[in-house]
Amino acid sequence: MLEALRAEVYEANLELVRRSLVLYTFGNASGLSREQGLVAIKPSGVPYEKMTPADMVIVDLEGRVVEGALRPSSDLPTHVALYRAFPSIGGVVHTHSRHATAWAQACREIPCFGTTHADYFHGPVPVTVPLTPAEIESEYEANTGVAIVHLIEGRDPLGCPAALVAGHGPFTWGNSPAAAAHMAVIVEELAAMALQTLAINPAAVPISEPLRDKHYFRKHGPKAYYGQK
Repeated sequence: MLEALRAEVYEANLELVRRSLVLYTFGNASGLSREQGLVAIKPSGVPYEKMTPADMVIVDLEGRVVEGALRPSSDLPTHVALYRAFPSIGGVVHTHSRHATAWAQACREIPCFGTTHADYFHGPVPVTVPLTPAEIESEYEANTGVAIVHLIEGRDPLGCPAALVAGHGPFTWGNSPAAAAHMAVIVEELAAMALQTLAINPAAVPISEPLRDKHYFRKHGPKAYYGQK
């Protein structure tokens, strides 16, 4: 079932390893077939070097296992919460990449200090509010998804394709598993650049709105002109 999607999700997971965004069994990637309403996701706690595409677990949008001999990622409830909330999303990735996680642990959004950041985000990479003790004790992973959904509501999720979960780490998404993995790489790079910017100049401030807008909208939206048609 869904062999092509399983292969896409498998490759997205391996991309996290190739880009040094995960250690051991940290992190996970998933993908959604909107047509069938089914998700393929990394199995929980399985080393990346031992996985195969067939190991990806198929679940429905309520998180119920449809096919697969292994348990799905423990972050599954967060993934399906995002898929249910945002119809344009086709892939979700979670990592504990070093620099992005440092910003999440500091409960700070990643400021848009330069044009590299503005090429991908029309503003900072946002951070959720911390979960309450009750939310942590009851359906922790699902409530993590709720926190992200509340943070992104009112925005185009593909225009703001990432969130830092306070005290936890980054979640990224896109219209495919590959796009979500690509964004995980970008967010880690932006997080490292921002940290180094503040190390060089602790008084650094975000770039001007005109420069931010110029770089964002030349790559996104109806007037974009970056790249080839």
